[in-house]
Amino acid sequence: MTQRILFVCLGNICRSPAAEGVFRARAPHLSTDSAGTSDWHIGNPPYEPMQKAARARDIELSDLRARQFVAEDFHRFDLIIGMDANNIANIENLRPDGNDTPVRLLTDFAPDAGADHVPDPYYTRDFGGALDLIEAAVAGLEGHVRAQS
Repeated sequence: MTQRILFVCLGNICRSPAAEGVFRARAPHLSTDSAGTSDWHIGNPPYEPMQKAARARDIELSDLRARQFVAEDFHRFDLIIGMDANNIANIENLRPDGNDTPVRLLTDFAPDAGADHVPDPYYTRDFGGALDLIEAAVAGLEGHVRAQS
């Protein structure tokens, strides 16, 4: 039964906190967190344009703070979700020997969305588009988690 879910992107200021915020709004009874594969923004809140876009959808991110993904996360979480293939590769590089915690792309849960990753709005500036994709994938993820319960 998947109960502890970690969302991971590069800096932990746009995609992964947005995914965490969307998921916790849909499934507040489950334990969630987010992290970044880099250490660039440790301790910082989500990027203000992402917070603004999320707030427009009644999703609050202001209480979140960036942290870096660490190998111990494989033991703390039941499912680790990356936003793109580079995130997945960086996560897998830290996998402890013998650990079998599933690592999946968020877009795996939105096959009809036609995307193989969540584009980084820090660079694309398309915060609304990223949220649209995140919301679609989180709905699929919620169904997946419910089915495993």
